[in-house]
Amino acid sequence: MATSSEDLHPAHIFDLYYDRAVDDPDLLQIWAYTGALSYRAGEILELHVSTIGDSFDLEVARDGLGLEPVHRESAIAGSWHATPDDSYARGCGWPVTWRFSIPDDWQPGGYRITLTVRRDGETVTYDHLVPIGAADDRETAPLVLVCATGTWVAYNDWGGANAYEGIAGPDGDRFSPVLSTQRPWGRGFARLPDDAPRTLPASPYPAGTNARYPNMDWAHANGYAKKYASAGWASYERHMARWLEKEEIGFDITTLHDLQADPDLLKRYRCAVFVGHDEYWTREMRQAVDSYVEGGGHVARFAGNFLWQTRLEDEGRTQVCYKYIARAEDPFMGSPEETRVTNCWEAPEVGWPGAQTFGVNGTKGVYAGYGHCAGRGAGGFTVYRPDHWAFDHAFLGYGDLLGQDSRIFGYEVDGLDHIVSDGLPIPTDTSGAPDGLSVLALGPATNIEANLDDGFRYISDLDAVFLAETLHGEVTEQTLDKVARGNGMIVSFSKGKGEVFTAATCEWVNGLRLGDVQVEQVTRNVLNRFCAAP
Repeated sequence: MATSSEDLHPAHIFDLYYDRAVDDPDLLQIWAYTGALSYRAGEILELHVSTIGDSFDLEVARDGLGLEPVHRESAIAGSWHATPDDSYARGCGWPVTWRFSIPDDWQPGGYRITLTVRRDGETVTYDHLVPIGAADDRETAPLVLVCATGTWVAYNDWGGANAYEGIAGPDGDRFSPVLSTQRPWGRGFARLPDDAPRTLPASPYPAGTNARYPNMDWAHANGYAKKYASAGWASYERHMARWLEKEEIGFDITTLHDLQADPDLLKRYRCAVFVGHDEYWTREMRQAVDSYVEGGGHVARFAGNFLWQTRLEDEGRTQVCYKYIARAEDPFMGSPEETRVTNCWEAPEVGWPGAQTFGVNGTKGVYAGYGHCAGRGAGGFTVYRPDHWAFDHAFLGYGDLLGQDSRIFGYEVDGLDHIVSDGLPIPTDTSGAPDGLSVLALGPATNIEANLDDGFRYISDLDAVFLAETLHGEVTEQTLDKVARGNGMIVSFSKGKGEVFTAATCEWVNGLRLGDVQVEQVTRNVLNRFCAAP
């Protein structure tokens, strides 16, 4: 049987439920992480394992249209290693247990490493996931899928804390601004059953019912990471990779952390694709994308919630983001490098609105279809410019909804301040939108969860309070009103010699997952244009 986080940490501290290693020889466990977040074929993969068992079995499988096993080993010697109480910040510090030379001919994709330990008739498994790109000496595909590892790290609560809540701080009751990559992924980041709930319900809840958050309810009941549906391969990048294979579109794969290490990496490709939830970026990652587009690259972003600046330390093994407490606690605040403070991109001290890179701002969007945050909204984008090339052959007219049936609009989105003139949305002069940007489609979003019943509100008004203080200097009825309303947009624009298309929603991949023909056609149009030979 699989061991759940309930077995390992039965006490729920402030509604926490997370995985951790427990120093108990009677509890059969196995955990693992790779030394790097990604590898390329031809490199040496290093796996750090801690297990109560004397030995374990291992399978590596490429997670594409089917699960394709590519390597198996049995009876690998195992041993138990102590884990620091603050492993979420410092890393686990386990030694390398298994090294493997990745064959040069392995195809790019997400590779699931499944570890199995057995004892006295009991079986426990653990799944890790690592993106593996093409060998450096191989001809590259025109397209590269960039995994949002900044967000993976931020939401990973293995060890007891992530960027949202946890056992950090002097009283053991807060999130951790410092997070390590040297720890296992929480359960659900690498592998999910097909029926695992997504962040948005398949249909809105009936009027008059309490808000529910089915992904967290399911996680609690089944021993998965509380935030499994907000980040990770299994919820997001996997569905784009599978769709690309179905369409027979060749692709390579990399991560945001790789852009930090190699700012010129994207220049090998005609098109860079970002999907899902790409909330956390370093300044260097953004600069790499901007340089790529200015030089003639094409960016297709089917993702939402571009919000926080982060910093990497310890050669990329530590990610720092103070977020809501940045002004009070980030040591870069008030320093000569204050623009690197880990606040939202639109904060005055950072001063680099997201629209300058992707055409939309995280602080002008955020929640849609989630709880009572526009919870009974349309579920899709309203189309305003159906004659744009991105909508060719998608059977969309003015005012039609794109992705309504597959619920692609949410759970977090990005947008722009705009006006509607002659029935068409136009960015305001103060929106920060790049020159020539076209708003193709949009929908409403909010930063304040409506109080429609006496039930629990997960979002409430905490984000609105933060934005009012951060963007307007104080929290008043007037400043809360300024940040209460947002939107999510599909935009298109040219920049330098390159071009950007953004469908600013986390759940775009759900349209691909469910075979929504209109969402598929728009995706096809964008990638065909951006991958075409010059």
